[in-house]
Amino acid sequence: MSDTTDTTELTDTTELTGTTELTDGTGMTDGTDRPFVPADFTVPRTLAAEGFRLEPLGAEHNEADHAAWSASIAHIRATPGFEHGHWPPLEGMSLERNLADLRRHAGDFEARRGFTYTVRAVPGDAVVGCVYVYPDRERPAVAKVTSWVRADRAELDVPLHRAVSAWLAADWPLGEVRYSPR
Repeated sequence: MSDTTDTTELTDTTELTGTTELTDGTGMTDGTDRPFVPADFTVPRTLAAEGFRLEPLGAEHNEADHAAWSASIAHIRATPGFEHGHWPPLEGMSLERNLADLRRHAGDFEARRGFTYTVRAVPGDAVVGCVYVYPDRERPAVAKVTSWVRADRAELDVPLHRAVSAWLAADWPLGEVRYSPR
């Protein structure tokens, strides 16, 4: 958190996102408006791979996203990168609270502070997971990546990890990337 934080109430979003970011409700994660990637970098809007595709997560995904993770809480909590966190919450959360979380992620994407993608099934269009690309809280120059897939689509976890790892290495201006191995 920045030393110049004003008196705006901050909310710990750990239980919502699996990360230890703080937000003031505007999507700002650390009290600043620092972009995570250079201004001249065109942020990819999609990644297509065998069995799935990524697109930016937004409010339009609320019901499908909520259904996907809430039916797979134990599976997600056992996924590398989530096993020591507080997300997803064991008790679940309301659609309204999920929507607020999705709006925060969309705001981060727009402001280039972090990037969250929904994972859609191919063929079809079902939401089957999520990928988060954010600066590490303690080492902001390091990209921290996490991803999950629904329990009934667990076979996509390794291919998703491989595709995202290759995509980040080839197409993104990131230095060190921390993404729990599968």
